[in-house]
Amino acid sequence: MQIVLISGLSGSGKSVALKVLEDAGYYAVDNLPASLLPKLVAELRRLGHGRVAVAVDVRSGANIAALPQKVEDLRRTVGDLRVLFLEARDDALIARFSETRRRHPLASDEVSLEEAIQKERDALESVAALGHRIDTSDLQANTLRAWIKDFMQIEATAGLTLMFQSFGFKYGIPLDADNVFDVRCLPNPHYDPLLRPFTGKDKPVIDFLENMPEVARMYEDIRSFVANWLPSYARDNRSYLTVAIGCTGGQHRSVYLAEKLGQHFAGSVRVLVRHRSAVRRALDHAARPADQ
Repeated sequence: MQIVLISGLSGSGKSVALKVLEDAGYYAVDNLPASLLPKLVAELRRLGHGRVAVAVDVRSGANIAALPQKVEDLRRTVGDLRVLFLEARDDALIARFSETRRRHPLASDEVSLEEAIQKERDALESVAALGHRIDTSDLQANTLRAWIKDFMQIEATAGLTLMFQSFGFKYGIPLDADNVFDVRCLPNPHYDPLLRPFTGKDKPVIDFLENMPEVARMYEDIRSFVANWLPSYARDNRSYLTVAIGCTGGQHRSVYLAEKLGQHFAGSVRVLVRHRSAVRRALDHAARPADQ
């Protein structure tokens, strides 16, 4: 079982770090009282969770003083326990609270923001020594995400879902498409009466298209583009990348290519394949009266 404990100063980026791990498949828990950490770990181990990320900080109140001993106890029973402590300079934290207009958890009518930050530093001094410290003072959120992934050795594409979506231009371009490829220039099985009733998932259409050299070239061009640029999209911390492939009716060529591309990338990234217009055509056909 792997446990990643995230702590640090308010405004230092703990929520960003926790979200990175959650997107990478970790079971994420925020604002856990330190005293409940052993019980949480025991319960999640019983439920079969292999990777867990937990944020524990000054919001625990007096409980936070118990965290170092809880961590020491867990290290004897958990195979892989890592601690990330995020911090930042006072001026950076003050600027962030000013921008977001959020209240520091230790601030009050009697305690200023500067005093609350110092009070929090004092309370977390023993926690800061538990693990890897990251100063986020001059880091943008995307840079911090990249650093967290590097520290945890998380693959760049771990939190990304790659969707290949076929569609028909006659029904309009999908609004959620990030990349759109027009394959209407390829030979169209629609003009063969024997192939017209099928889709790009059916063997007669697959055989027809696989015998066309230009179809193979189009597939290779799209495959190469996605493969070359996927790491860059992943580093942009996207959760989804939708590659839309369109032909005239969205039944044959685009369906075939979406399926083939999905099969290729399924071994390296989380993949979804959806057929927008093929489903619509099937529903339209089902709704027609029997004599049409």
